[in-house]
Amino acid sequence: MWAAPTIQRFCAASANAFSRSAIARGLSSCGVRAEIDGDTLIVHGCGPKGGKPRGGARIETGLDHRIAMAFLVMGLASAESVAIDDDGAIATSFPGFVDLMNTLGAKLGVA
Repeated sequence: MWAAPTIQRFCAASANAFSRSAIARGLSSCGVRAEIDGDTLIVHGCGPKGGKPRGGARIETGLDHRIAMAFLVMGLASAESVAIDDDGAIATSFPGFVDLMNTLGAKLGVA
């Protein structure tokens, strides 16, 4: 959802308040304009011509495996790499995530 510049609204009703704000902060840190309106996360994308998000941020995951994996994937489409503060939560739902992503050509590793 973050790599597509045409997406503008995402209903985040199933996400808790921390997750919504963490996603919005992470997107903003990576140069993507985003805001929260109630339970809706509004993503303005990377401009009318699309393009890559800037990236280059270290994302606070709050030990949420979904945020960790989402921003690592965003880093693959960004101009600069994206780091996360803790990868331990990824094992909660996808213990083979890093190995699989590296097999697919990503260069995920410990900084």
